[in-house]
Amino acid sequence: MGCCGDQDEEEQEILHPLNPDSQTLTSPTPTSISLPDEFDTVISPMNSNFSALICKDILRSIFENLPLTDLARSACVCRLWSSVASDREIQTRAFKAPWKLKDVIGNPSSGSFWRDNSINRFAISHRLVRQDTVASLAVKYSVQVMDIKRLNNMMSDHGIYSRERLLIPISDPDLLINGICYIELDLYAKREVAVMYLEGRPDRKVNCVLNRVTSDHGKRRVLESLRRSMQVDDGTAQYYFSLSEGDPRAALTEFSEDLRWERTVGLS
Repeated sequence: MGCCGDQDEEEQEILHPLNPDSQTLTSPTPTSISLPDEFDTVISPMNSNFSALICKDILRSIFENLPLTDLARSACVCRLWSSVASDREIQTRAFKAPWKLKDVIGNPSSGSFWRDNSINRFAISHRLVRQDTVASLAVKYSVQVMDIKRLNNMMSDHGIYSRERLLIPISDPDLLINGICYIELDLYAKREVAVMYLEGRPDRKVNCVLNRVTSDHGKRRVLESLRRSMQVDDGTAQYYFSLSEGDPRAALTEFSEDLRWERTVGLS
């Protein structure tokens, strides 16, 4: 009994400091530190007192060293930052930097093109000859057959016979080093890509097919693609297609500019 009583007393002594009712723990009162008034200023591009963030020259020197994703985020901060981050030279430099490209030629139909410079944004232009098949091209360029079909919007291998060229996914990023890419809107693939020509420059015949569609069948396909891209009716798509003299890229650019103007004046 006495032994048990002694044990209970020892346990109480051990637990005593943990019992809030039996002992109040006090902590030293934190010392209040007064900061100068200038430390109360919030650093923000909206704060005109912080001149470094509203100076275009300083912003430009900063943005020139940002990766493409951070550059896109910077454009969403305010109008001033957007005007600097949207500079074509800065965008092109950020687009080329990861792949060590020599140059990117052409203007995309939308500024959103510059927001993604992953390897999927690039492709090789292969001009088709009689003996070419999707399988043989997959072996030649060390890519998957399904990747070629997906990039070119092909449902079957037979689609190769109605085309002048195919876009080939790039499997080896080293091909882009010191290369020149051309921004093109491929009518069959229905996407804008940075195309590399291994022979050095675009083929005039293929380029003509891409940018000036004259056949009725091709014109219908392009109008349908424009209608879906613009999300408008047939008449509106036809209007912008005629306005651009058959150039789908110019039609999309003209449509985007009109939408931007409508938003500015408050019509949409």
